[in-house]
Amino acid sequence: MHEAAALRPWVAQVWACARPPAPPAPPAHAREHSLPSGAMHLSIRLDGPPLRIYASADDRQGRGYSAATVGGVRAGYCIKDTAHPAASVGAVLRPGAALALFGVSAAELADGHVDLAQLCGHEAELLYERLAGDADRGRRRALLLDFLGARLRRARSGRGLDPQIAQALASVQRAPAATDVAALADACGRSPRHFIAGFRDAAGLAPKRYARVLRFQRLLAGLAATPRPAWAQLALDAGYFDQSHLIREFREFAGVSPREYAARAPASPNHLPLA
Repeated sequence: MHEAAALRPWVAQVWACARPPAPPAPPAHAREHSLPSGAMHLSIRLDGPPLRIYASADDRQGRGYSAATVGGVRAGYCIKDTAHPAASVGAVLRPGAALALFGVSAAELADGHVDLAQLCGHEAELLYERLAGDADRGRRRALLLDFLGARLRRARSGRGLDPQIAQALASVQRAPAATDVAALADACGRSPRHFIAGFRDAAGLAPKRYARVLRFQRLLAGLAATPRPAWAQLALDAGYFDQSHLIREFREFAGVSPREYAARAPASPNHLPLA
């Protein structure tokens, strides 16, 4: 409980899941578009092959990573292999967590994946061994919390998120469509250039880009709650200028049109199976 409380400013969620049961027939798809969420993710696959990411729809080989990876905040979708589901443990990380837990700027990790061992060395291997040796999901979750708590004590050097950047982040999260970089920089008493650099260190993306991803997430939430979407109203509610603006942004972040996304009805909003 103590570890969870100490980690709350940096860790939004810790999860553990078993390997899904094998389907009666081969899956209809083996890849997905993983959509940008505005958060970093730590994921550890405990059986089956490790994570594989494809550069494009035409990429047949992809790039493999270790069983334990950190996915930086992304400004677009990535294409993941989903042919072999696995038991896994992971965490959703808040802005500032890259520095607090791993001692690096979130901007260094943005728009990509990195093996956890590159950030934590031998500790990543030890964590994997402990997790793989205990099949209980509750204890696996506790082991990951212990690991993150130890990283917090070691890596952050007693330093929290810059209060001015934290205030700017909260402002963008409350109203992403109203993000005004000049006003936020002025409130922090910094030049726009220095403000943007500090914001990227914490959030991984520049303020405007980060705000666009959060606005897209609001759109996905509205879409999930609307069986028969009224696109013009959804655009207005999420803060887009008009429906055409929504469509352009949707294609950029999801790789498909809004109607194609809705027709596929993904089980999880940020995981779109490919045909």
